[in-house]
This record gives sequence, structure tokens and C-alpha cells, in this order.
Amino acid sequence: MSDAGLSPGVARYVAAAQEAQRRRNEEIARMRRCRFDTIAVHGLYTMSESLDYNQGSIIEPIYMASSQAYRDSDEMEAALAYLVPTWCYSRIANPSLFYFENVLALLEGYGFDGETSCCATSSGMAAIHSATEPFLSIGAGGAGRPMNFVATCQVYGGTFQQFAVRKDREKGVECRWVVRSTDLEEWESKIDENTRFLYGELPSNPGQAFFDLAAVAEIAHRHGLPLIIDNTVGSPALLRPLCHGADVVIQSVTKTLTSSGFGIAGAVIARKNLTCRFAPEELKADFPMYIKALPNRDNGPNLSPMNAILSLNDMRTLRSKVDLFSRNTMRVAEFLGGHPQIEKVDYLGLPAHPLHALASRYLFLVDAEHDPEYGRPINRYGHLMSLRVKGGAAATRRVFDAFQRIWRATDLGRVKSVATIPAISTHQQQGEEGRRLADVPPNLIRLCVGGEHPDDVIADLDQALAAITGKVTVSVPAAFSVGGASREVPGR
Repeated sequence: MSDAGLSPGVARYVAAAQEAQRRRNEEIARMRRCRFDTIAVHGLYTMSESLDYNQGSIIEPIYMASSQAYRDSDEMEAALAYLVPTWCYSRIANPSLFYFENVLALLEGYGFDGETSCCATSSGMAAIHSATEPFLSIGAGGAGRPMNFVATCQVYGGTFQQFAVRKDREKGVECRWVVRSTDLEEWESKIDENTRFLYGELPSNPGQAFFDLAAVAEIAHRHGLPLIIDNTVGSPALLRPLCHGADVVIQSVTKTLTSSGFGIAGAVIARKNLTCRFAPEELKADFPMYIKALPNRDNGPNLSPMNAILSLNDMRTLRSKVDLFSRNTMRVAEFLGGHPQIEKVDYLGLPAHPLHALASRYLFLVDAEHDPEYGRPINRYGHLMSLRVKGGAAATRRVFDAFQRIWRATDLGRVKSVATIPAISTHQQQGEEGRRLADVPPNLIRLCVGGEHPDDVIADLDQALAAITGKVTVSVPAAFSVGGASREVPGR
């Protein structure tokens, strides 16, 4: 609807909204000149925002209301036509989500010359669906061949299932797996006229796969395709894919961004005017706004206001937290690298890792050169690593069951160290062949090191590794034993 066709009342609201957006754009420009930590702490929640709209609250409020009331029919008409910003219904937009989304858009866009935006989702898996499905809903495959997309096979188990089962098997959209993600010719060979996007995860969970991000982005753009990157493990504290040519970034906000473990959240962040030869202009112009206003409006994978603010609060100390976790993980990886019961340690920070040099070109602690403690660029490699235990699956389970301080769970990125055996948990459903393709053997333990002193994590690993040849003392809850006593069992 053009301005010329608007009633005077609606036009008045549109003009007021345009002026408010002009002032907000000025605030975004001012915030982009700030350092990463300042953006994480403040975002767009300014003093004027607080005083004008939020009763002077210095912390972003949790707006638990499901919908917004309007002053009159003119304002409602303008809002529901998306001519003015609106909180019409929390399935579509909410002030708490607005503050959260703008912080994440600014953090992922830190150092990027263009503009960015963000759409929050209820989980990381909802973010992956939201980021990929629109490209698979436009047009159809040509020349008698199915629509397809190209993705690295070294991805989180849930991602593998969504691609291999929900999209490929159920919808007939072919997923073309790249097995050697460092091989640029393999990427190129998978692309044809029916390819819709390229997808990768950096670093990969759990195997620490890595590839030349800028080179793959160049391949994607040469074919007029968007590159989508899952940046969950690295987070914008270590890697900002948009700066290296990616078009869309996915975050399972539940993980590295929010170490508390209080809630689940996801996000899709994208550069404005992304590359896509077949998509409509409104999709390319502002992809997160497109999915928020259209497919996600109808499908409803929205984030709750409570989880938005809990996540936002966790993100305020992201840089220092990721620095601490990374330093702790390096200490643990160095210890495990020399342990006689360990077959292999996968951690990009170790100089012996075959992808160490490549990862070191991309993974840097943001703003380390402006930090008085460092004063220069510093490589950091994140909190996730994996260890392969000698003796196969049985020995691996004995070690895993012997952990006393490291938590056995499928979570990651927590302030508490957490471990899992992916072959029996996160990657169980993709089957033996899928795990072989992704290099997830049964003797692999994924370990995410948290904020404890690394000496205590190392001590727990050391005593657990001793369980390979010894016995494990298991404390059995009262509900499962006589008197709740511990019992000694052979290592399982």
C-alpha cells in the first residue's frame, strides 16, 4: 500500500513510525561504534528507551503480554499491514524479543560493513528450519532433477536428522553431503542449477571439523547461492561468519551464548541484501524480517519473552566467558593429549591438529587487541573438544560412568563441564553409516569444559580414565537400591 492510498489517520501513524525508526537508526549507528562488550551489555536499550517506554527500568523488562492494544482503528490498520512496528501478537513480535534480537544482530555483525538483522526462535533446531525452509519453498527442481542443497556431513546430530529425514526422505529435497569439507572441489562438484543453498557448521559438533569459510562463500556466491553457517560453538566472541562472506548465521542460543542452562532459544541472523539468484527481493532485502513476518508468523516457532530476557542477560559477559572456557579447554586438551589411555584428542587449539593452521586464520577472541590484558590479537578455540578412548566402546562407557564432577548430559556450553557419548546420544538416530560418514565413532566422548578450575576437571578425567582397568563405584539413588548405599560394580 503506497502512502498516497492511506487515510489521513493511518498516514499520521506511518509518519510517526518513520520518525521513530530514523531515531532508532541513529542509535544503531552510535552503538555500532562501541566495542563488543558494550554492545553485549547495552544493545539498543538506551536511557531514553528506558525512560520513555519502560518506567525507567535499567534492565530490559520481560513483557509477558500476549498482544498489544491499539489507540484506534487507524493504528490497528497500520500495524496489521506492517506499516508501523507493532507487538500485535507475541507469536510475531514482542518488546522483549526485540531487545534480544537487536543485541544478537549487532554482535554477529560486529566488524561487518553492512547491516544485519535477527529473528529469534524457540530453539536452535527451529532456527535451522527457519533459515533453510524458505529457500526450499521457492520454485521447483528443473530438468527432471529434484531440488537440492549442499551441506557438510560433520554437523550436530539433530541437524543431520532434519536434513536427511525431514527434508530428503520425507519431502524429496535432496541433501548432498560434503564429506571432506576442506576440499573446495568437492563443494563445487555438488552444485547444479537446482541447488538452493550451501550449509556448514564451524567448528563442528563433536568432531571439530573446519573449512575455509571465505573460499566456500566465494563458491556459493559465484553460483548465486546463499551460504548458511551454524556458529553455535564458536559464537560471535570467536567467529563472525558474516565478516567472511556468509549470508545467514544460525545460533542455538541455548549453548555458548547462554551458559546458565536456564532455557532454550535459537536465532537466525543475516546480512541485509543477501545473495540468492532465485528468491524474491523482499527475502533478499531483510531475510530475518521476511521469515518473522511471513513463514514464522504462520508456523509459530517463536521464542518466549522469558527465555529471550534470560538469554539476553547471559550474553552480556559473552566475550570474557568464552575466553575463560577456551583457556580452560586448552589446558584439559593438552593433558589428554599426553595420556596413555587416550587414542586421539580433537581440539582445534592443539598445534598437532591437522586443521589447527586453518582454524587459526578465523578463530580470534574478539577485541583482544583492545584488551589491556592482551593488547594484541589472540587465538581462542572454544569450549568444545572430543577425546577417543583406547579400548573401544566398552572402555569408553567405563570412563564416562566414572565421572564425578563432569556432568553426563547432552547439553553443551554450560558454566559446568558436561560430557556425552554422541554415538549413543546426540548422533544415535542417524545410524551407524551416518556416524561413520560424520566420523563419530563409539569410543568418542564429547567434552565441553566450563568455568571450573581446569585442575579439578583434569583430576576428574584422570581418575575416570583409571577406571578402564579398575572398578567404578556407583552411587545408586535410594529408589533403586536397598538403603541407598553405594555398590561397587565392574566397569561397564
